[in-house]
Amino acid sequence: MRKSHRYLGIFLGIQFLFWTISGLYFSWTDIDEIHGDHFKKANVEKTAFTNLISLNELSIENGVKTIELIEIDKTPFFWINNKQLFHAKNGNLKPEISKEEAIKIANNSVVESLEFKEINELNEVGKHHEFRSRKLPVYAISYKGKENVVAYVSKLNGKFLGVRHNDWRIFDFLWMTHTMDFEGRDDFNTLTLRIFSLFGLFTVISGFWLWFISSPTIRRFRKKRR
Repeated sequence: MRKSHRYLGIFLGIQFLFWTISGLYFSWTDIDEIHGDHFKKANVEKTAFTNLISLNELSIENGVKTIELIEIDKTPFFWINNKQLFHAKNGNLKPEISKEEAIKIANNSVVESLEFKEINELNEVGKHHEFRSRKLPVYAISYKGKENVVAYVSKLNGKFLGVRHNDWRIFDFLWMTHTMDFEGRDDFNTLTLRIFSLFGLFTVISGFWLWFISSPTIRRFRKKRR
């Protein structure tokens, strides 16, 4: 039991350290700052549009299931069935958002102190990319500064999808070490995590048991009971 406890402690010690460090980081950080709320404008004023085209005049595939009014560069668009984007005044189908439009959308959504650096189009990303598990393609608009802020705008409908920055990336790395999902980072039910959790439980219980059988106080108490 002593050998098992000792070697398991060495084997699990590094992971215990990661769990502790990541837990401390999670509990001591403001989740709103991790989400990058301080880089976004608190209130983005929306334009009120009139004289919009009737849906009956649009070439919609298989009828309307969902509809959303989206503003792109002061112009209204209908986002139909999460698939088609129509100009809400003339009914023209818009195939995609241009880079220039994406920059304007991003700049309208982030604080004015951020200075534009560059824009890139993402059509595919890896499992560890900061924009994983989201619908592509998107535009990644980078801004100057030590925080390395990147805003994401959908190429399909022009929606502002959020920002990523250095603190978020630290959080994301520590989240991977916490969940032990080293492939995709977001699975909290990995086999590795379950095995380490069981070994960790055994290590803790064996530690309590070893303390109990080797404690002088417990030994004296047991002798008196005899």
